[in-house]
Amino acid sequence: MKKRLLKYFAGSMARMLLLLLSASMLSFFLITASPMNAVDAFLNEVNVSEEQRARIEAEWDLNRPPVERYVLWAGKVLQGDLGRSITYSRPVSQVLNERFKASLLLMGTAWVLSGVLGLALGILGAVYKNSLLDRIIRTFSLVLASTPTFWVGLVMLVLFAVELRWFPLGLAIPIGRVASEATLTERLHHLALPALTLSIAGVANIALHTRQKLVDVMESEYVLFARARGEKLGQIVMRHGLRNIALPAVTLQCASVSELFGGSVLAERVFSYPGLGNTAVEAGLHADAPLLMGIAMFSVLFVFAGNLAANVIYGIVDPKIKEGGDNYA
Repeated sequence: MKKRLLKYFAGSMARMLLLLLSASMLSFFLITASPMNAVDAFLNEVNVSEEQRARIEAEWDLNRPPVERYVLWAGKVLQGDLGRSITYSRPVSQVLNERFKASLLLMGTAWVLSGVLGLALGILGAVYKNSLLDRIIRTFSLVLASTPTFWVGLVMLVLFAVELRWFPLGLAIPIGRVASEATLTERLHHLALPALTLSIAGVANIALHTRQKLVDVMESEYVLFARARGEKLGQIVMRHGLRNIALPAVTLQCASVSELFGGSVLAERVFSYPGLGNTAVEAGLHADAPLLMGIAMFSVLFVFAGNLAANVIYGIVDPKIKEGGDNYA
């Protein structure tokens, strides 16, 4: 068992390194091919001499060929140096560490909300199949699944922040307050709208998927036999339904990690939330290659970790599942 587990994790690490290499090369050369110029974005229409411009380019290694720049960047990364952000004039590692804390809280809250609400709505829709409640849940889910995240965010902002004034307009803490002095209540108050906006798309997908899977279970022969034995509806759902929809729910929920990371860019931008998504937009607008590369690498690791966690959970929930022909849990 231990040998199989070690073999699985060794294979996973090898795939992760290959994925990081591929993603870094693709990201670097896409950034290089971009029409955005880092020096122009940094100077922001300030006129400087050609000598000063050349000095800036030399300091950022922009005067070197793209392949040589990539090799230099990769060599520094192997030494633990992600470079220095052009936008924030700070080490990329510091920017990522600071902004990831805010994004982790946002994405973690949205991830839990989408899973819990989606599972609950899916179960209700399946249990009361073809009822008014089921039709409302399906319509609600289909509308949410086809609605862009940024549009949902704007509607939530206008309704709950501007009209009703229940929540703040944006940011992670009150304006003028030092981060270290902000209370947990204030942080949660600012987090509520972005997290709810980010979780909506996930809620719709999980609700629809869970409903269909549970409907199939409820129409199966062993559930019919359980009804004949006198089991109540709640017992059938708990004993037979949840056990059979657990793996599909875990699959969909863990697969939504990448969607959450992508959706956070839009949600954070709408609510001016200081997370990695908003930072990625700022880095793109300023052609900040070191920061963009750092965010790209971090996003690959984040999504890979989510998929790896899903595979491990599969083995815990159902040991019969195999990876590459061997059990890994």
